[in-house]
Amino acid sequence: MVLPFKRIFISGGAGVIGQEMVRRLATLPADIQVLVGDIKPRPADFPVRFQYRQGDLNYLTEQEIGAFGPDLFIHLAATFERSTETYGFWEENFQHNVRLSHHLMTVQKDLPSLRRVVFASSYLIYDPALYNFAEVPAQARSLREDDPILPRNLTGMAKLAHEIELRFLQTFRGEQFSTAIPRIYRGYGRNGRDITSRWVRMLLAGEEITVYGAESFFDYLYAADTAEGMLRLAAAETVTGIINLGTGQARRVSEVVEVLRQNFPDLRAKYVASDIPFEASQADMTRWSSQIDWLPPTTLELAIPQIIAYEQARGDAPATKAPGHVLISSVAAKVPLVRAVQAAAKRLHPDMKVVGGDMNHACLAQHFTDAFWHMPATADEHLPEIIRYCLDHGIGHIIPTRDGELAFWSRHRAALAEAGIAVLVSALEAINRCIDKLEFSTFGQENGLPIIPAALGLDALGITTDVHGSATPGFVVKERHGAGSLSLGLNLPEAAALTHAHALQEPIFQPFVEGREISVDAYVDRSGKVRGLVPRTRDVIIHGESQITTTLDAPGLVSRLVPIVEKLGLYGPLVLQALLTPDGGLHIIECNCRFGGASTLGIAAGVDSFFWFLQEAAEADLNLFPFQPAAGPLRQVRAAADIIMRNFE
Repeated sequence: MVLPFKRIFISGGAGVIGQEMVRRLATLPADIQVLVGDIKPRPADFPVRFQYRQGDLNYLTEQEIGAFGPDLFIHLAATFERSTETYGFWEENFQHNVRLSHHLMTVQKDLPSLRRVVFASSYLIYDPALYNFAEVPAQARSLREDDPILPRNLTGMAKLAHEIELRFLQTFRGEQFSTAIPRIYRGYGRNGRDITSRWVRMLLAGEEITVYGAESFFDYLYAADTAEGMLRLAAAETVTGIINLGTGQARRVSEVVEVLRQNFPDLRAKYVASDIPFEASQADMTRWSSQIDWLPPTTLELAIPQIIAYEQARGDAPATKAPGHVLISSVAAKVPLVRAVQAAAKRLHPDMKVVGGDMNHACLAQHFTDAFWHMPATADEHLPEIIRYCLDHGIGHIIPTRDGELAFWSRHRAALAEAGIAVLVSALEAINRCIDKLEFSTFGQENGLPIIPAALGLDALGITTDVHGSATPGFVVKERHGAGSLSLGLNLPEAAALTHAHALQEPIFQPFVEGREISVDAYVDRSGKVRGLVPRTRDVIIHGESQITTTLDAPGLVSRLVPIVEKLGLYGPLVLQALLTPDGGLHIIECNCRFGGASTLGIAAGVDSFFWFLQEAAEADLNLFPFQPAAGPLRQVRAAADIIMRNFE
């Protein structure tokens, strides 16, 4: 098979059909580039050269997919339930069928690269009155593309809705890209959730299977054939619109049981009567046969042994799990941070929880997390207890938020990684360099960085006045360790500076610099490169924290800051405090090697710290999630808010 496309985007590519499709694409020439998007973790056997985007594709941006520039989009991603949809499926169907399909075309419909769209629809769209019967049917009804439609469930409704959306887009974008919509019949395959795979797993475990509607007919389409058929349909660019994809040869459920019996001679089956109508459907493949020189070749007799072999090889391997939950330590009253982490976690996987941890059992933020842990102090002797809690509660990520605990998490980063827990923390040497303001200043001098000098005594600063004493300098006096705003003496003359120093535990002295105070939010990835960086002004400051802050549109400043930040050897989110002087000078005050109190503005401006951390923990390629600076300045105002809660404990 030859594909006339070079850049292929597959949504839902880690599913049963998607994995079969990726296996086929892996055999094609190496110049074909593939991007797979799925909410599940990357399958272990996916080719390294294929790009993989793990996460909820409802959050895929136009910039992300535009950076890849697909010429073929194959839309497989969907959610479904078994024969009867539950009440809880109402919202899931909307989010991951209706909304998702609409969103994926919204971000791609205007891409100049896009030439072809293939959407996996379903025979569930057809009116069930055509193929459901009260009595045992003698044969299956062949459904044609022009037969009456009346979706029999929410999944069918969602498929039809997107069929209509694609038809609408063809009115306006028909010259840009073509669309093919295969209506797929009863799917089954390796690693599937379908009844055939479930029966195989039960029989391998020595269990009895339960059979409903043994006389019903279904057009069983093996996932490997579905993948092959969709790729062939994609290549046939002149074939557009709705087209059936099945075998055209329905088989009774009882025949599936007999094929299983051929492979499991001791099979035990319980046949149960049901008031559900008998189904008898199959695809009319007339249009397909006239357009595509290929028909699905795999029968139940060929497919079921392959499914059995797959399940035997998989053995007792654990099923793929959702990514581990997130623990925010020292959560205190950091409600905006909690909400930012929750938003990032939801983008990766809807089942991810955010757990708040704090030594204060009455801390405010616990009312906003998904769960709360009254955790012990972050001391070395408590490490086994912390690891045990994380393992027992499915926690796979830890986000420290307090300077005083960073060293603990950094020291034990390797032990936590061995337990499968990723920690958003820098190397210990880099942390100590930032927390110790004297060492930070020395590092700046040794590396030619514009960090304001600091010394243990005024004499060591080497600042002198002129002979008339008219240029009396001012000094800044602060604690060597801890938050810079605590016990700060600002723009003090020499005598006052010395007096102020007596009230501090470990005072250091710095020259006072008059300038415009800014903060800089940045994220440094595992390779040591700045992934995103945004400067912002500190417009109103209370207790050292920006209550009102505004982003700066200053490309030149960003270019100066990036190499400085990379020189610090940090990992993850950080906040620089700096001064801009009227002469164009940049003077760095200090660096907080963690997420800052007002850094939620940085996220809004494009520094996607928590999402990037979760992706890196999943071994994703961050190039799939490029820094997308927000257009125009953004301002953040921090204000108290009253929250009314119901059904609280």
